[in-house]
Amino acid sequence: MADLRQHAEEIRDRFDDHLDVDVEEVQEKLETLVEQYAVPVEEARRSVESSYREEAGIEREDVAGGSSDLVEITTIDAPEEWVTVEAVVVELWEPRSDSIAQVGLLGDPTGTVKFTKWATSDLEELEEGQAYRLGNVVTDEYEGNFSVKLNRTTTIEELDEEIEVGDDNEEIDGALIDVQSGSGLIKRCPEEECTRVLQNGRCSEHGDVEGEFDLRIKAVLDDGLEAREVIFDKDATEALTGIELEEAKDMAMDALDTEVVAEEMTTDVLGRYYRVSGPTFGRYLLVDEMEQLGEPEEIEDTLITARSI
Repeated sequence: MADLRQHAEEIRDRFDDHLDVDVEEVQEKLETLVEQYAVPVEEARRSVESSYREEAGIEREDVAGGSSDLVEITTIDAPEEWVTVEAVVVELWEPRSDSIAQVGLLGDPTGTVKFTKWATSDLEELEEGQAYRLGNVVTDEYEGNFSVKLNRTTTIEELDEEIEVGDDNEEIDGALIDVQSGSGLIKRCPEEECTRVLQNGRCSEHGDVEGEFDLRIKAVLDDGLEAREVIFDKDATEALTGIELEEAKDMAMDALDTEVVAEEMTTDVLGRYYRVSGPTFGRYLLVDEMEQLGEPEEIEDTLITARSI
């Protein structure tokens, strides 16, 4: 109860410049979602904030964000936090939407992170190869892959120094011992720059939407000493399983159940030994490259030997 009260007060403070928000009303909305509908607290908070943003007619990035501490890129591990980063623009690429002014990759000695600069932010252009101190940027997350968004409150300061970009890629050899919930044929939110996975046809940010089909596998690899969580995106999932998106949709339609896709994929990959590599974000490794190393019967002895060391 006290926790919900704190969330309610923080929400009230965030919208103070835009709406006359009553903290009791906010707490009541949170309690309804959390206690009556068993919605996780963070998702409930996002839902309530989204309703107030819609009421005020403002974007998420226009809401006050509070403190903005200087952080290293690889320490970004939660969405909707306001931070400051000192990084070099590693790469820029063409935006896919008129609502985006610039999109690209930022890097510091710990690694890299994607950034998006909204057209409505009216900020100066960032130049590839230039180092900046970017204050008051908002973190976002998609399948363990964190990004930052520049908004109209972001400050941009050129740095007269070179910033060496670290390599955040990692390689793992291990047995695929678990395929987690949320794998197989999934639906994502179609809203611009969102692509969150829908739960029962609902996006935690945009509510009820008509989703778009996609493939992914969330798995656990065990090298005998440590178990690591990894995510295969659509292309990696197709390469891993041999099942392409259209085939997966046909399978689900024939069975009138999307779960058959995950079950088929699990049968194909569970217990096999793989080498995967890619960037790490939070607790996840996002698979860029992979190769199969062995069959299930070859793995059992390997794991037993590793654990006995």
